[in-house]
Amino acid sequence: MAVPKRHASIAGTYFVTSKTWESRAVFKVQGPCDSFIETILHYRDQGKHKLHGFVLMPDHFHLLLTLGQEVTVERAVQFVEGGSARRIGIALNYKFPIWQRGFSDHRIGDAQDYRVHLDYLEQNPVKGRLVESASEYGWSSAGGAFAMDEVPQGLKPLSSVGERHG
Repeated sequence: MAVPKRHASIAGTYFVTSKTWESRAVFKVQGPCDSFIETILHYRDQGKHKLHGFVLMPDHFHLLLTLGQEVTVERAVQFVEGGSARRIGIALNYKFPIWQRGFSDHRIGDAQDYRVHLDYLEQNPVKGRLVESASEYGWSSAGGAFAMDEVPQGLKPLSSVGERHG
């Protein structure tokens, strides 16, 4: 089945989800996890996106990001998927595809929507029974080990939104 083309990408903050090829549990070991996180931080540092939250599960990821100037959501996902696949392939000599074609995205509308999606991604490892508490999971922004960008200005009306993520 062909993946439908997106005609335009609206600047803003997005919740993005993508799965591994054939739902393989690629991200159960440290090497691929490190490569993925290095990739999302690398492109954040290059200004391709701001990163507000993430979780890397064994067979998928969720990102909460704000697009950089002149970067579409499609291009941001291409950076993340292509960059991480390349790093994983080189470091671990993987020969099979890492990511399935396509991804899903949701444009964040307001502070409440932001909070709901950030909570969802942070609680994903708990719901998946990988850990008891979100802060225990090493491949997520919930533990505080990775500096995240602050809440986008247009979403700040709720004072409690992002106090620990800024």
